[in-house]
Amino acid sequence: MQIIIIDDDRLVCISLKTILQSDPGITVAAIGTSGEDGITLYERFHPDILLMDIQMKGMGGLAAGEQILSRYPHARILFLTTFSDNEYIIKALRMGAKGYLIKQDIEALTPALHAVMSGQNVFGNEVVTRIPGLMQHEPAFYPELFHLNSREGEIIELVAKGLNNKEIADTLFLSEGTVRNYLSALLDKLSLRDRTQLAIFYYRNQK
Repeated sequence: MQIIIIDDDRLVCISLKTILQSDPGITVAAIGTSGEDGITLYERFHPDILLMDIQMKGMGGLAAGEQILSRYPHARILFLTTFSDNEYIIKALRMGAKGYLIKQDIEALTPALHAVMSGQNVFGNEVVTRIPGLMQHEPAFYPELFHLNSREGEIIELVAKGLNNKEIADTLFLSEGTVRNYLSALLDKLSLRDRTQLAIFYYRNQK
């Protein structure tokens, strides 16, 4: 089976490549360090499985995975991450990822790849026990899909809930000036005019 590895820590990529290629049935065709690399390398190699981290500099794994699956619905994407955030797990499940493993379970990685190739979905023990409850949650906003960090996502959510700058500052333990700077940067980044449009953007883009 041909694998592509995407992780913004190049040392992790190299280590994973060494571990996986100790299995004679696995070939690592390429490694990349960003979501953009994931898209480019997938289109170049069309691997059997794309093994990808979630939180990376630039485009994250979830955003890249969503783009790949929109073009190639049968793509096999397996997320390997240190983050077991509920929102990440829900997003991975809903987009059609074949698995979600935590990096601490590295010994389960090779068997997981073979399982995915045989048509199974693979989720780590910690994730599996949480899935039933997670899938009943209300839709959520995923800032990484818009190249935003978690703090920017929190500020958008609080704006959408009607909080003013002082209330946002108090909630997040920031100064009002810092909140104003965040809002100005967000409006510019998202090409929006004011906080009303920001609130509408938040509710329209819940998944």
